Amino acid sequence: MNWTQIEGQWRQIKGQVKSEWAKLTDDDLENVAGKRDQLIGRVQERYGVAKEDAETQVNSWIGKFGAAHAKLERAATPKISGS
Repeated sequence: MNWTQIEGQWRQIKGQVKSEWAKLTDDDLENVAGKRDQLIGRVQERYGVAKEDAETQVNSWIGKFGAAHAKLERAATPKISGS
């Protein structure tokens, strides 16, 4: 899953973002509105980390989230047998 997909599904994903960064408020998530740079800024602000650290955290989360999302999609896709 890439950031464009995350941005498009932001309303559904906000809870998972909140699980990763519990210090983010509902208002933070509304203001971020799926914008990667905004999320990095909010993580930086709420957690008091450098921008590079916030970027690393967000990139790591995207990787984990994307892998988990792909696994769920594969599990939900019906398998067609050749019999």
